[in-house]
Amino acid sequence: MKEQTTARRGSVVWALIITSVAGFMAALDNLVVTTALPSIRKDLGGGLADLEWTVSAYTLTFAVLLMFGAALGDRFGRRRLFVTGIGIFTAASAAAALAPGMNELIAARAVQGVGAAILMPLTLTLLSAAVPAERRGMAFGIWGAANGLAVATGPLIGGALTEHVSWHWIFWLNVPLGLLLIPLARLRLDESRGANPRLDIPGTLLASGGLFGIVYALIRGNADGWTSGLVLTGLIAGPLLLAAFVRHGMRSANPMLPMRLFRSRAFTAINTASLLMFLGMFGSIFLLSQFMQGVGGYSPMQAGVRMLPWTGMPMLLAPVAGALSDRIGGRRIVAAGLALQAIGLALFALVLSPDVSYAAQIPALVISGIGMSLYFAPSANLVMSSVRPEEQGIASGANNALREVGGALGIAILASVFSAQGGYETAARFADGITPALWVGAGAVALGAVAALTAPRGRRTAQADVVPADDKELVAAH
Repeated sequence: MKEQTTARRGSVVWALIITSVAGFMAALDNLVVTTALPSIRKDLGGGLADLEWTVSAYTLTFAVLLMFGAALGDRFGRRRLFVTGIGIFTAASAAAALAPGMNELIAARAVQGVGAAILMPLTLTLLSAAVPAERRGMAFGIWGAANGLAVATGPLIGGALTEHVSWHWIFWLNVPLGLLLIPLARLRLDESRGANPRLDIPGTLLASGGLFGIVYALIRGNADGWTSGLVLTGLIAGPLLLAAFVRHGMRSANPMLPMRLFRSRAFTAINTASLLMFLGMFGSIFLLSQFMQGVGGYSPMQAGVRMLPWTGMPMLLAPVAGALSDRIGGRRIVAAGLALQAIGLALFALVLSPDVSYAAQIPALVISGIGMSLYFAPSANLVMSSVRPEEQGIASGANNALREVGGALGIAILASVFSAQGGYETAARFADGITPALWVGAGAVALGAVAALTAPRGRRTAQADVVPADDKELVAAH
């Protein structure tokens, strides 16, 4: 018995290490590029739209393929697909490092997103399978801390490598991590499959086409004109394709995202909150990292260091927030975190000007950092507890997808506001553009806090809400 307990504990530790490092690697590439953007622009050329695509090509493919990646794991084996995702991500990182131009870099970033879409949702599924239910809050807290570490060190690592070596090394960094994780995952993780082995190709195509159309239109709207042919097509076709995706999810026998999951108030609330959180946060960091360099005059590394009071806070507080969510539930913690994040962005909007000092930005940075810390681990716990165990892979994929959709939309929306009101020409023009963009970001995150509060109270509410699609009597009673 003692040997079995020791073996089980060792399995849990290895699962925690492997999934946390893999999550760190995928999450790092969301933000590691931000402080390198001015250097990439200087080296490879391009304008604001190209910089947006450098980030959004990753987040968009990441978003639209996440649920498909989770389904692939359910069908072909979660460990097998986890290893495959790491391999794709590692190879694409090397391609991004070797990219000779913006088009090649954007293409490599898109393939990186494919790899991340396969591996990321499986991190939580594999971790959930290895960790006893009563300890998952703490495990998710450590996993959230690893993601928080990626957020914290992303701008700093990107700035340090860009300044002291080359921006190419922000991508080379992933290669040794990936090569280390592949054999460890094969040797130390248990294989498992999901209950629904069928792949939803039509659903994947509808979601991919709809999101691409919307993001493309938002990115190109100011440059090409909002009534130009391609932009107008994206604005019209994108929402129509997403509506068709929702209809497909309601009627298909085996949809990629079963819409019945949204009968759970907890599932709906946390996913809405996650989308709005990432919309406001990612769009703001995209612009603020450029503001610190272009207007503040800091080097890439100096900008990354000065972002630490915001991005570094999850390293300290995410595990505490995860453990606290086990005791009192995650609803109030997530709502409080999003409210603080919204206040932090509002403070940025109030103080930013061409001659603003760093000291004036510190309150906004600290408050935003505390808010981000309170979000990550409790939100993961809420998602995984809002569905039945056999649906956790799809739920994880859906939540991660909506977060990345929020990030892609945030960059597109806030950059669109920025380019409509300001530009790169002078410090004053940059300040004119970033201020209204930050107010939009603050408003989005505040709405996320309201959405989180609509989740049911208590810790065992969500699973009772999720019902089989064919259980008519239970649906009616609910």
